[in-house]
Amino acid sequence: MIGLRETPAAGVMLLSQAASPAILTEILAILERVPPRRLVTPRGKTMSVAMTNCGTLGWVSDRTGYRYSPVDPATGAPWPGLPDSMRTLAIAAAAEAGFDGFRPDACLINLYEATSRMGLHQDRDESDFTQPIVSLSFGRSARFRFGGTERRQADRSLILADGDVLVFGGPARLMYHGVDKLIGPPHSVLGERRVNVTFRAAGIAV
Repeated sequence: MIGLRETPAAGVMLLSQAASPAILTEILAILERVPPRRLVTPRGKTMSVAMTNCGTLGWVSDRTGYRYSPVDPATGAPWPGLPDSMRTLAIAAAAEAGFDGFRPDACLINLYEATSRMGLHQDRDESDFTQPIVSLSFGRSARFRFGGTERRQADRSLILADGDVLVFGGPARLMYHGVDKLIGPPHSVLGERRVNVTFRAAGIAV
């Protein structure tokens, strides 16, 4: 795995610039096939971050709740397959962080505009919390907030830059986390935007 390793907290590992530009090319091709859109929360609030998916399962949200679905609710079509290059990177990054045997079946793609934010939340719609979350960042840098398993404990932050890979699991699997804002200069391909990809082992029967 290319990139410097940093462990900002137990169960959290940052692999700097471990994702190559070729991975971004794969992601952009997926965005062409299934354009991201701003979903609605169960409370009726429209998210500021646009989302789409690839893989066996996709994470979706509407007034009925948060859940994984094998099809895009907007079209009824299956999500695009997860490219082998992306799967290989996610598995290798998880192993580098000490989580062997990671097999992602869901890949959520978030598209941030210049003013987008991601509120503090836990990733808890999966069935097996022994499996980590692997996150890739492309485009403008982001200030990532994280902490403990209570919202008020999310008092740390780190900068996620273009090509960075973040893995969290074990004692950090249910940590609260979010993105305060985008920072830094425009990206050569994405401009003012940021793309974030999170791999999960949802483990939901389809």
